Amino acid sequence: MSEHTDYTELIGRLEEQERRLRLPRFGNDDAWRLGCLIADVAQERGAAVTIGIHRAGQRLFHRALPGTSPDNDAWLERKCRVVERYGASSYLVGTRFHAKGTSFEESSRLDPDRYAAHGGAFPVHVTGTGVIGAVAVSGLPQAEDHALVVEALERYLPTTA
Repeated sequence: MSEHTDYTELIGRLEEQERRLRLPRFGNDDAWRLGCLIADVAQERGAAVTIGIHRAGQRLFHRALPGTSPDNDAWLERKCRVVERYGASSYLVGTRFHAKGTSFEESSRLDPDRYAAHGGAFPVHVTGTGVIGAVAVSGLPQAEDHALVVEALERYLPTTA
């Protein structure tokens, strides 16, 4: 993030996305449909990403598009651990640390080989239940990883009604 980033505006936008993008339910079939939707959007754009969806510690969806590597899998896992620990998107968590003038790596006291507060993992929040998992993308710059997940959730949400 640049030193000129307006963290207050960015944090507000990220928090609003998390309030708005809540699902009425989330089962294995939902994970499949959402994961396929993300893959379709990424392929339309020629984006080389790896996609992962977890619920309660179980991997429900995984797809590595051409041009990705095992490093993308490691990033997915590290970003999802941040969502599971903080109950917020990995991008929001990292941005909150930057807004305090530090970084996640410097101040979280968590092993950076296991946790990454970089954009791309978003909480799966079920209305009336809370955060039950994470949907994540790795392969693009962090803001673009995050935006891809948000766009897919925005497209997917109307289909769950």
